[in-house]
Amino acid sequence: MEQISILTSKYIILLIALFVWSIPWKGFALWKSARRGEKIWFIVLLILSDAGVLEILYIFFFSEKENTAIQVQPKRPVV
Repeated sequence: MEQISILTSKYIILLIALFVWSIPWKGFALWKSARRGEKIWFIVLLILSDAGVLEILYIFFFSEKENTAIQVQPKRPVV
């Protein structure tokens, strides 16, 4: 009976570590897909729970890089 208790506590620690690992990845991937208006990705990421693997793939491979160049508009002279 004591061995079952030890195994259970190890699994609980593993599940907590997995939860702590996956929540930030899921949050960032959901935020990024929502901001980009990708409804299908948002639903898939929300429903599937795979320890952050799909979220990491989405963030680094499937979402296109955002254009970080700042376009400066010339000021028009006031007449």
